[in-house]
Parts: sequence; structure tokens; C-alpha cells
Amino acid sequence: MPLAGIPGAVEGELRAFLERRRGDVGKIGAPVAEAAGRIRDFVLGGGKRIRPLYGWAGFVGAGGLDTAGEDPRAVLRAVSSLEFIQACALIHDDIIDASDTRRGNPTVHRAVESAHRDRDLRGDAATFGRNVAILAGDLALVWAEDMWRDSGLSAASLDRAQGAWRGMRTEVIGGQILDISLEASGDESIELADKVNRYKTAAYTIERPLHLGAAIAGADTSTIEAFRGYGRDIGIAFQLRDDILGVFGDSAVTGKPAGDDLREGKRTVLLSLALSALDERDPSSAAELRAGVGAVTGAQEVARLAEIIRSSGAVEGVEKRIEALTTSGLAHLEEAGLRGAVADTLRELAITSTARRA
Repeated sequence: MPLAGIPGAVEGELRAFLERRRGDVGKIGAPVAEAAGRIRDFVLGGGKRIRPLYGWAGFVGAGGLDTAGEDPRAVLRAVSSLEFIQACALIHDDIIDASDTRRGNPTVHRAVESAHRDRDLRGDAATFGRNVAILAGDLALVWAEDMWRDSGLSAASLDRAQGAWRGMRTEVIGGQILDISLEASGDESIELADKVNRYKTAAYTIERPLHLGAAIAGADTSTIEAFRGYGRDIGIAFQLRDDILGVFGDSAVTGKPAGDDLREGKRTVLLSLALSALDERDPSSAAELRAGVGAVTGAQEVARLAEIIRSSGAVEGVEKRIEALTTSGLAHLEEAGLRGAVADTLRELAITSTARRA
């Protein structure tokens, strides 16, 4: 199957899985079916299917179509399960960040909260919305495991990929814990901010999906390490680009309010570089930035902090990091000796996902 057709094929597998689960949740009760419907709407309501695409690219790039002896549809179902891990991560992330919108729509917890209020149910609507969304995210994580295990992959392939599967799930949750812990402590360590970028985003977005696909294909250690090196570097570069957008991005493009990272107090590499530079050249602006991050609410306050960050030269510093990581990530593809359509697609994805955006 051409790589361009993977997102659409993943959509079909997700729809089929969700349809099979409809009866299971319906037997438990109407509220459960409604919560499952929200997962369905969330999973099918947007996303580029980038994680399954990388999983499939890892399988094909490692020669899986020629050597693994696996049914390609089983591989497709297996990598499609990554969308449920993504759903769990985003639903929970929106609760943690108290976000109102995702992809231009109400977040799951806000949608449930609104429904509670419209129906005039008992108790606090916000608490109910949060509680249902937490459980919906948990259910999405359970369904990721179900779809992975029931994909039709051979026991040998599942066994080869088990380390990557186990590591990925621990890393994404661990990265989220690290993220909120840095926010709470106000830690300004660039090293720890880099770890958040790797484990909260890069690992489960690119590095581990490639690893999973290559492991299913039975790839050797050197190929897997090259894929992981590409995934780590490009994934971190992607998150650094997202950090810039989190301060300076257009809400019409990002689907979230402009400057959300400043309101939420995100401890990013961009912020750490800005504070470090300002401590040396402009201590009063450094103090203003420290005091405002995580405390500002209004658009003018956010714009003021964004201007301080811009004046620090931190944006240029992050751009240099993105450029270096993109270069090193692409070099890992050369180490793997990857050629053809998969190599071309991975190069294109690396460049487009890390490129400057107006």
C-alpha cells in the first residue's frame, strides 16, 4: 500500500474497531455508550494519523513486506492502535491544562460539562465533565491495548515489539508527569525541558512508532537504532517548533488560543533560553517574564511576555537547535541505508514538520 494511502486506511480500521466495541459498551449502560461515543468523535474528528504512518514506514522501510511474513492488514491494524494512545494523551492533557478547545472544538471534558449543564443534572458540571473525560481517556488506553493485541500479528512479532510497546506507554505518561512537575517547581533546566520534549512527544510520536514497525519486520539492531535516532531528533525538533507556535502561533492554525503556553506556565526550552539570556542582559525583563509565566490571562499581558521572549534572542536559539536536529535526524536515515519511497517520505516529513511557519 502506498504511504499516501495509509491515513485513509487507518481511518477505516479505526471505524471498524469502534463499531465492534459499540455493542460491548452498550450492554454496560447508556452513559458508557455516550462516553464511548465521545471517544469515537474525538478519534475520528481530526488528526493526521502521523503515528500509524511512522509505524507503517518502519515496517516497510525495514523490509517487512518482503521478509516478515505478516498480513499487511494485521500490521495496519496494529499501528492504527497508536491513535488510541494519542487520544488518551490528548484528552488527559486537555484536563491538566484546563483547555477549552482542541482542533477548534470543545475539549472532551468541556463537552461533557456542557451536556451536564444542559440536562440540569445533579452535582457540579465541571467536576462531572472532568471525571468522565479522565475515564474516557483511560478507556482509550485500554482500547489501544485491545487493538494492538487483537490485530492479527503473529506471536513472534508481538514478542519482538513488546519492548518498544511497553517503553512507549511508560514514556508518554512519564513525560507528562515530568512536564507538570517542572511547571509546579518552576524549574528552568534546559536539560529537563529537552527530556519533556523527548518523552512526552518525540518518543511516542515518531521514535517508538518507527521502532514498533521495524521490530514487527524483524529488523536488526543497527536498523532499529538508526530509525530511533531519526525519530528522536526529528521528534524533538517538531516539539521545539510547536513550542514556538505555543507562544507566537496563530490560533486559527493551532486550534488553541494564542500564547496558551504562557498562560499555562509551560517550562519549554524556548522559555529557559529566554530567561538565561535575559538574566545576563536585562534582569528586569527576566523578572517580569518569570512573574508572568503561568499567571497572565489577558491578551495584552500575553503579548507583552511574547515580546520579551522575542527580544531575548531565544527564538533564534531554538531555530538553530531545530536546524541541527533536523540535519542529524536525516543523517540517521543515511546510516540505515534506506532508499525509495519510504526514505523520500521520511525526509519530506522531517522537513515539513520542523519548517518555519508564519
